[in-house]
This record gives sequence, C-alpha cells and structure tokens, in this order.
Amino acid sequence: MHTITRTSTTDMEVTSIRLERELKDKLKEIAGNQGYQALIRDVLWNYVQQKSGEWKPRFSRNDIRASITATAQQDERCVLTGKLIASQQPMLLGLTKNGDIVPLSVESLAV
Repeated sequence: MHTITRTSTTDMEVTSIRLERELKDKLKEIAGNQGYQALIRDVLWNYVQQKSGEWKPRFSRNDIRASITATAQQDERCVLTGKLIASQQPMLLGLTKNGDIVPLSVESLAV
C-alpha cells in the first residue's frame, strides 16, 4: 500500500465522535501501531474520495499477489485504475500482499 500523506495533528481540528465500545476495541485491534484515530481518518478520507470522484490509487499492480474472476454484486471501483465496475459486470478480486481482497477491473491487470 502506498504511504498516505499525513497532516500534523496540531493542524487538525478536534472533533468528538461517540463510538460503541466494541467498535472502538475492534478499530484498535485492526489499527495496531498506527492508532485507531489515524485508521478512522484513513477510512473517512477513502470514503470522501470515492464519493466525491477524487479517487487516488492506494495500490499498485505489485501489491496484488493473486486474482480470481467474479461478478460485481453492486457498483465497485477498481483500486488500481479508479474505473467504475457496474453491478452485474465481470470483475476480478485481487488478493494483496497484506491479505486484503480488493475489487479490480478486468483490464487492470492486463499486460
């Protein structure tokens, strides 16, 4: 995964959000040394970029270990190209070096 540019916490605004204890504990588990607040910011930025059309690739072809063919059950966005994969269209599911399964357009891995 590519490194995401970080803003100094002194340049951020303080915001309070209420989370269920179980959700906060799960976020801490997933985040590890990164910290759950940084993980929440990453998740929110990814959501904003996806919904606003300001998509930026987070993965490269080198991050994909394997792929399998699939059919999109809902609209997806290819993590390599940003291309929209419409519901019921052929796609690939890519297994990353970190064990994530990510959506890929069929042509994104073409040589």
